Amino acid sequence: MNTGTEILHQEEIDVLEEITDLRNLVVYNDDVNTFDHVIDTLIKVCRHTAEQAEQCTLLIHYKGKCTVKTGSYEELEGMCTALHDKDLSANIE
Repeated sequence: MNTGTEILHQEEIDVLEEITDLRNLVVYNDDVNTFDHVIDTLIKVCRHTAEQAEQCTLLIHYKGKCTVKTGSYEELEGMCTALHDKDLSANIE
């Protein structure tokens, strides 16, 4: 029984789980917001390029939703709140 190796192995697993615990910030389509509003909001809140924001907006429109950012819950929480403040429907999944 080698507990030193077991502890080291468990620590490696814990670090790996922490690194891979990524979430998705998803924006949903609605019938209220304009393309320009969604694009401008993604540029400001999620720091997208204009091209990224346009592509995400098209996916939101045609597919009903789009993952606009990936990261830890803590990283995405403020962005999700900011999207809500701009009247966009968003959720962290």
